[in-house]
Amino acid sequence: MTLLRLARIEDAEEVARLAGELGYPADEAAMAARLRAILALPLHRVMVAQDEHDHLLGWIAVERRFTLESGERIEIVGLVVDAAARGTGVGRALVADAEQWARKQGLDAIVVRSNVVRERSHTFYLGGGYRLRKTQHVYAKTLD
Repeated sequence: MTLLRLARIEDAEEVARLAGELGYPADEAAMAARLRAILALPLHRVMVAQDEHDHLLGWIAVERRFTLESGERIEIVGLVVDAAARGTGVGRALVADAEQWARKQGLDAIVVRSNVVRERSHTFYLGGGYRLRKTQHVYAKTLD
């Protein structure tokens, strides 16, 4: 049985482990600091899925965004499901929760960006009714 609930600071170690599976390694202290900051923001939501043994199976982070060019929407900014739990409905449940949160916010759009190398996620989102809107490059610059 999978339970969805809001993330807590105490989840930092497991959230970090799962972020590592996604290719974003972080230690428990760094993740705890990130969770502490994000959980305090009312325009952000982090949900976790846990099994009956309190083991985290996945998490989703969503953000209410407002931009000049697109207006207001909810964006999935992170989603990861434990490799052993993929294909079991955990990801679908987390995304459904995000969609419900968007509706409760009075919004009618939710978007997600997915790295081109994550082919399974493309199939996952298309199967969930999402449509490819555009492709883009992401640039980053390290500041001194």
